[in-house]
Amino acid sequence: MLLVAKSITQQPVMSLRTGGKIATAHRPIFNPDNLKIVGFHCEESFNRSHLILLSQDIRDHIKQGFVVDDFEVLAEPNDLIRLQNLLKIDFELIGKVVATKNKEKLGKVVDYAVDSETLYVQKLYVGQSMLKSLSDGQLSVDRSQIIEVSDRQIIIKDPLQTTPVKAQAIAKPAIG
Repeated sequence: MLLVAKSITQQPVMSLRTGGKIATAHRPIFNPDNLKIVGFHCEESFNRSHLILLSQDIRDHIKQGFVVDDFEVLAEPNDLIRLQNLLKIDFELIGKVVATKNKEKLGKVVDYAVDSETLYVQKLYVGQSMLKSLSDGQLSVDRSQIIEVSDRQIIIKDPLQTTPVKAQAIAKPAIG
């Protein structure tokens, strides 16, 4: 199932052990190399400290929020050595410019959808300029169309480019 950005941000983090809210997941931590959500920046419910919830520690996503085993899965950012580079990059998907391989600017990312099981970004929703949005509406970009992701922009295949269709030889029936 696909989840839009709004359904995974500002979500309560619920503990199975205590049965209550232990934190709030504010925004995702992206790996820009593969557009996977590897964790979430969280604010602890008790003393409001900044902690990280790794995606692998999420047991389920229900309408009340993310379900985890216990408070112990939340980690201090400095304790996550393997995540330090991604935390320094602080990659944000919303607002990123989307352009074609031919350098035609299409707009900016206004929303995205992730697979609920893998947390890979599957779709980007691009807000176009006022003039383009009146004629074309909002643009949806599938993950398979993405060529490159950088700090400044996301490069995609040209959405209007058609792939040539090869003509098939039709065998003529033998006249007998």
